[in-house]
Amino acid sequence: MTIDTDTNAEDDVAIPTGDPIAPPVGRARADLATILGIGSAVILIAAAIILGGSIEAFFDVRSVFIVLGGTIGITTACFSLNDMASAIRVTAQTVFHRTPNPAAAAIHTLQLAQLTRYRGVLVLQEHMDALKNDRILHRGLSMVLDGTPGDTIERILQQEIQATAQRQARSASVLRKAAEISPAMGLIGTLVGLVQMLGSLSDPSTIGPKMALALLTTFYGAVLSNLVFTPLASKLERNSSDEILINHLHAMAAASIGRQENPRRLEMLLNTILPPGKRIEFFT
Repeated sequence: MTIDTDTNAEDDVAIPTGDPIAPPVGRARADLATILGIGSAVILIAAAIILGGSIEAFFDVRSVFIVLGGTIGITTACFSLNDMASAIRVTAQTVFHRTPNPAAAAIHTLQLAQLTRYRGVLVLQEHMDALKNDRILHRGLSMVLDGTPGDTIERILQQEIQATAQRQARSASVLRKAAEISPAMGLIGTLVGLVQMLGSLSDPSTIGPKMALALLTTFYGAVLSNLVFTPLASKLERNSSDEILINHLHAMAAASIGRQENPRRLEMLLNTILPPGKRIEFFT
């Protein structure tokens, strides 16, 4: 990509020409905080079990069926099959996801705004293919090319961002609900085991297995709730807030380009929603 050094005195920033301006791409990587956090908790519990006795005593197929199967079934009943599938897909993305960079996204939009100011709106056609992965920005600039007023662009994009946020919040709600249900299913399993144990007191050989069922279901429910569902729900909510911030930056930029505003004003607006540590100084 070449740099045009013929700049305007009003906006003393070099304008990229030639190749399309490449959007920032977050690195797809494993979320070490999630993996290390949950993994270390599981390892410590497993170590305590192994040091205290036989690990086989803490595994019971019936308890797994009651807690895991019951949690999935009741959670599905509270939502829908589509909600469950979406929650599973989004949850997988919390472990392996692209790291968003709000500052890089803001600078990218300012580059597009500056280029449009110098070359005209039609220059955006050269960049649309590179923006397909940035859904909000791509749609907003498509409306700019269609001649849609900036205020209309902003209203439409804000409605779409709100709808996306609601879908992501529903996925987090699925995990929160599963975290609520799993201890309850553990309690139900405990009651089942106690009833079976009390019904077979005449046969001492069955008391041990029945007691194991009674206690392990509570253990499994607590582990699933506190070591799996609750941490993943919190991480999903955090990732969702980062994505929403990027979407707001893109919506604000597309609306500003549609209104043909000075990119300096866009920089000021972007800095109002960027966190203090991520604010940019593109025109200094």
